Amino acid sequence: MPKFIADFHIHSRYSRACSKDLTVPELAKWAKIKGIGVLGTGDFTHPLWLQELKDALRETGTGLYEHAGQPFILTSEVNTLFYVAGKAHQIHHVLFAPSIASVERISRALEGFGSLSLDGRPMLRMEARRLVELVVGLEPRAAVVPAHAWTPHFSIFGSNSGFDAVEECFGDQAKHIFALETGLSSDPAMNWRLSKLDRYALISNSDSHSARRIGREANVFDCPQTYDAMLGALRRNDPKAFVSTIEFFPEEGKYHVDGHRACQVRLSPQETKRRNFLCPACGRKVTVGVMHRVDDLADRPEGAQPSTPRPFQRLVPLEEVIAEVLGVGTGTQAVEREYHQLIYKCGTEFGALLEASEEQLRAATSAQIAEGILRMRRGEVTIEPGYDGEYGTVRIFTGAAPARTNEEQLTLF
Repeated sequence: MPKFIADFHIHSRYSRACSKDLTVPELAKWAKIKGIGVLGTGDFTHPLWLQELKDALRETGTGLYEHAGQPFILTSEVNTLFYVAGKAHQIHHVLFAPSIASVERISRALEGFGSLSLDGRPMLRMEARRLVELVVGLEPRAAVVPAHAWTPHFSIFGSNSGFDAVEECFGDQAKHIFALETGLSSDPAMNWRLSKLDRYALISNSDSHSARRIGREANVFDCPQTYDAMLGALRRNDPKAFVSTIEFFPEEGKYHVDGHRACQVRLSPQETKRRNFLCPACGRKVTVGVMHRVDDLADRPEGAQPSTPRPFQRLVPLEEVIAEVLGVGTGTQAVEREYHQLIYKCGTEFGALLEASEEQLRAATSAQIAEGILRMRRGEVTIEPGYDGEYGTVRIFTGAAPARTNEEQLTLF
């Protein structure tokens, strides 16, 4: 039984700030180019997108659906807004459902808490515990997973509106939470610093707003390609069935360190505390990033691991590797030509980034691009971390010449 890659959390063109290319055929095309075995549909609560899913997808009898041979799993993201002791909490969640019929039942019930047609990721005025109670009550095979768990503004552990523990957020429904999405600004190693998270399956997804960006984070399974097999692997946190994750370099995420975007100020947690959480340029409060928040809640030192850590691989998207070597932007024709040539010779993007041998890479592309991929696999990168909504930058080479050097790797975790 071959392993396969799954990216559960994406969006449709009905979500705010999302590309108009997010259609079912376009998603299926890019899933095949990337090498994604199972792709989330995203946004199943939006009535227009749900109709498109019903028109374009064929039921397979496995709890999955397919279009042009590409398997899809029914997923959506919702935002719950509620107050506890006078404090507002906005928590995002990824919903999983095994059938269109169950999606329709869940959506009908959620309509009472907010408009589902305004945004693909709807705002629901309900407690997080009530969301779980409702979804699981209507469909016992459904699941609710806290999304991008450390993002400052909209997550379970976020510095601005989050909680310090799963139980604080979900109360008596915490028993139904078995997985957490780490988000682009954190990776499993950062989450391992909290021993109370050891029992949760730590999943990674792209949260993509365009078809080309699906798979930038993903999960690797070694189980039957069915809804119940995948969700069962996550419920059990089974290392033999849910075997690994594919990660951004977390420093590249938009909220990795503290800072103030308006003043272009980036701060370490120590600097933030020394400055009393105020921007040194304007005196306003800075946004506390994921790195800081993890440090506040951690009961283990950096580098600590649980007894059975799940392996993961940090990657840079192939287009970014090619663009850096060529010294041009990712959207240029030169990058496009080289990208599709590599896909043709290696099969998929993940085939090029993860599976192709050094000999295969050097036969498929230039020596410089092959070297860039190999360096990326080894983690030999230099990073300017992201902060306050600004993505970080990852560079594989320093200077103009893409040759192997002994440059020092910047590691924040």
